[in-house]
Amino acid sequence: MHAFRPNGGHAGPATKPEYYPATLASPTPAGCAISGLHLTSPMEFSIPAAALVAGRAAIVVVSPLSLSSRRAAGAVRCSAATKVSSSAALLTPADVGEPLFNSAEVAQWESGKCVNAIAAAQGIRVRRRCRPAYPSEGVGADRAVPRDILEQIVWDKEVEVSQRKRAAPLHAVAEDAAAAHRAAPPRDFAAALVDARRRNGGAPALVAEVKKASPTRGLLRDDHFDPVEIARAYEKNGAACLSVLTDEKHFLGSFENLEAIRNSGVKCPLLCKDFIIDIWQIYYARSKGADAILLIAAVLPDLDIKYMLRVCRSLGMAALVEVHDVMELDRVLKIDGVQLIGINNRSLGTFEVDTKNTNILLEKRGDIIRKKKIMVVSESGLFTPDDVAKVQNAGVSAVLVGESLLTQEDPGRAIAGLFGKELIH
Repeated sequence: MHAFRPNGGHAGPATKPEYYPATLASPTPAGCAISGLHLTSPMEFSIPAAALVAGRAAIVVVSPLSLSSRRAAGAVRCSAATKVSSSAALLTPADVGEPLFNSAEVAQWESGKCVNAIAAAQGIRVRRRCRPAYPSEGVGADRAVPRDILEQIVWDKEVEVSQRKRAAPLHAVAEDAAAAHRAAPPRDFAAALVDARRRNGGAPALVAEVKKASPTRGLLRDDHFDPVEIARAYEKNGAACLSVLTDEKHFLGSFENLEAIRNSGVKCPLLCKDFIIDIWQIYYARSKGADAILLIAAVLPDLDIKYMLRVCRSLGMAALVEVHDVMELDRVLKIDGVQLIGINNRSLGTFEVDTKNTNILLEKRGDIIRKKKIMVVSESGLFTPDDVAKVQNAGVSAVLVGESLLTQEDPGRAIAGLFGKELIH
């Protein structure tokens, strides 16, 4: 979503928002199908407009300023029955899901409530701003001060995504995603985790991470960083899936790394590890070969998560929905269609790690998670076989590990040290 211009860096009053649309050159009447594709957060536009369906691009552009009533929703519904071209079809209300049109968040937005206020009511502290430059580059009143590391990253990500969308419009990225789907359909991320556990006697499956740096640790490999070489070593030594950092500014990652790993012959499903704030990023990740993406509950309102899950399903991708505390976990457990939950032991505000977090959350909500048959991935702070055993006993299906492997001389061989045994590939 594009947040609204806060006063002094804080959410503005509950009045109709001031938008900074990054992809629309000019407003387009609601329901007007044109030769272009605009998808974004439903919280930005009040309701979702379109998505890829069965590998075909849904083409419709809707003005953000015109979607302030359910008449606009009806206009999109009417347009959804229209084919724009032989290779494109729009979503029907059944594809989108009627509850999304009538959610409490949409009603609040229509009543004039600021999106940042709606998010704050869900426990989300990250304020959203679409800025013309990185926050640190501003001066005077334009120089905003983020509350914590996560807010800084998200603000920078808004600028990055806005720039990328101008360079690669969404309709073109959607076409690339469809082409990638036809050439090589996504690998089943969840099934790979299940198979790995079965091969290794119930031990948590490993999602091994490929990243060069982190905001707190700096460079993780000072001497040599070859993402393809690391990915191959991980796969050879039993990793079920790979997580590839694509954030450039704070983690020195790239989509080129993701694409290179996919094209290298590595068979493991790939998770695009980034700070997803816009539907554009999901299509772009798929176009570069991602099989799954990360959705962070600390950043995304419920409506965004619901819509992004639907987009992922339409693309055949998995989504790992990440939580940090019981409030976020409760939010996510109320959302239909969640298959994978990541419990991050690292606070994204302070970046401090407490490996007890996985155990605490599963003690509180494990019964619900098991009833819903959701797989849990424990993330961050896992360095020893004892660390892995503790989260295994808590009931996780997988662990996501990067730092403890990447700081070893041979990241692939380090997997046996982490688990206390060699994993069967």
